[in-house]
Amino acid sequence: MSTDSDSLVDEILPGSLDGDGEDSAIERRHTELRRERLVRRLSQCVLLVGIAILFAGSLVMAGFWREEWLQYWPEFADALTQYFPPKLYFGVIPFVDVGRYYRFVNEAGLVGEAGITLAIALAGTIMGAPLALLFGILGNERVTPFPLNFLFRGVMSIIRSIPSLVWALIYVPLGGISPVTATLAIGTDTIGELGRLLTDELEEIDDGPIEGIRSTGAGKPQVITFGMITQIVRPFIAWAMFILENNVRSAVGLGIIGAGGLGVTLSIEQQTFQFTNMMATILFIVLLVLSVEMVSQRTRSYLREGDDEEGLSLYQLVVGFPERMSDSLLK
Repeated sequence: MSTDSDSLVDEILPGSLDGDGEDSAIERRHTELRRERLVRRLSQCVLLVGIAILFAGSLVMAGFWREEWLQYWPEFADALTQYFPPKLYFGVIPFVDVGRYYRFVNEAGLVGEAGITLAIALAGTIMGAPLALLFGILGNERVTPFPLNFLFRGVMSIIRSIPSLVWALIYVPLGGISPVTATLAIGTDTIGELGRLLTDELEEIDDGPIEGIRSTGAGKPQVITFGMITQIVRPFIAWAMFILENNVRSAVGLGIIGAGGLGVTLSIEQQTFQFTNMMATILFIVLLVLSVEMVSQRTRSYLREGDDEEGLSLYQLVVGFPERMSDSLLK
């Protein structure tokens, strides 16, 4: 407020030394600035009150104020000691008993289960990528005239609006929840997600190569192949790697409902209250997902220079893992 007022006075003062009209103009401007500041603060207060009301209403709808979950708080505190079993190293250093995690990883064969999870994600991504490319191209206005291009965009939007968990339930008549239906669900989800990203990418390509190919008398298929697709090869690979990251996390979520892989092990250990084994499985999932993310990000960093997201450090990868995991399950 003071800065705006001072700058305004500096602008007006040279011409206001010889009249009361300019003084009244300064006063009016001061009044306007005070009114704008008041309106801005009132708007911020209304916004905060609205958010607080929505937050409180959401907690009520979620049953957050019920007392049941508070009654089980001691059980949760006891479970924490099983999640992270304590042990004294060298008789003096307290830390988590990592050996129990390691023994369960070997006994349960989590490496093999991780292979199933990775296979579901990889197969689903490869299965959906060609159709995503097709829908992405057909959804572009340069290829399909308006409003027909919105038909393909609408299909991709519908696919994206349905989470992969729901797609797996839709495919249940094909044989129940299994790695096959999980792969189909992830492949379907990839069509919507990757296709929409490619459509946006095609909107930003350079017209020069397209006009150059067209000037040679090439037909529309040649223009699309050599003028458009050649410009999105690198972004296509980069986005496909990004989708693969999300699909690995989705594959874990699908496993929890019985689709196989690490998710099944996690679900079984949770249902039998083997919390130490459950935490060992979660840590193994974290290791798997971070490994895929690091490979994916290094690949994208090589393909797409200047992308800030690619500069994530190992610390940022670990800290941001829960958020990315929940996003993948809910998308």
